[in-house]
Amino acid sequence: MNQHTYLVIKASLEAGKEILKVFNSDDFGVRLKSDDSPLTEADLKSHQVIASYLDATDIPVLSEEGDAIEYNQRSGWTKLWIVDPLDGTKEFVKRSGEFTVNIALVEDQRPIMGVVFAPYLGWLYWGDASGAYKAELADDWQDMNVDELLENVVGIQLPCQEAEVCTVVASVSHFSKETETFVKALEEKEGTVNVVSRGSSLKMCLVAEGAAHLYPRLGPTMEWDTAAGQAVVEASGGQLFDWHSKAPMKYNRKDLLNGWFLTLAKGLNAADYWLL
Repeated sequence: MNQHTYLVIKASLEAGKEILKVFNSDDFGVRLKSDDSPLTEADLKSHQVIASYLDATDIPVLSEEGDAIEYNQRSGWTKLWIVDPLDGTKEFVKRSGEFTVNIALVEDQRPIMGVVFAPYLGWLYWGDASGAYKAELADDWQDMNVDELLENVVGIQLPCQEAEVCTVVASVSHFSKETETFVKALEEKEGTVNVVSRGSSLKMCLVAEGAAHLYPRLGPTMEWDTAAGQAVVEASGGQLFDWHSKAPMKYNRKDLLNGWFLTLAKGLNAADYWLL
């Protein structure tokens, strides 16, 4: 685990503690941002914790909850952090545990390292040049000192599973008609298809694990929704392709809104799955 990976894992754990304090409170306020997406105190507290860690790296940060940064300023960045302090806020608000902290390091528009942490579930994923890994933390992890916790973290290299039946993972909150059409076309191709619903970046992590073969996202997302997950998927040997260009998704674009994309587990050929 390199220095940046260790730092980001530590930041994600500390941010996860703050998120759970809000999640476990009797009540928390929810307000809507300009795009009608929900924002909670947990989003903001997580952002503050992560920013305090990343400031020490002298690498610029693009965060969902940070200040808006114009492209004429970002365009000169060859390296940056892309952060979603709380991915899956809708799941958080519904008191589902399927929300994550996403932090990615992007260089020359490619995610070269990423951490995805699901605080409620205690699932920690990371990927860098050494490979992709998953650790499952103890139920009382949030009561432990983070440095001591990290001394005992043992990651299982990904992929670590092999789904017997063709398995597609889909969004809990955004199962579109296009996704339904894709699944029907896949059933014609494969016969039996198992559809698994998950929230946040856990969908990409299931592909990295090998628990799912495909994650077609046939709807909009933002760069901070996918950068960390893509880093984990690619470190596991899988791929995430922009649907239009048929090339790996690039980051720090002028338009931060992602188009459709297709995520594939290790060993699959994308040419076999452009079914729409």
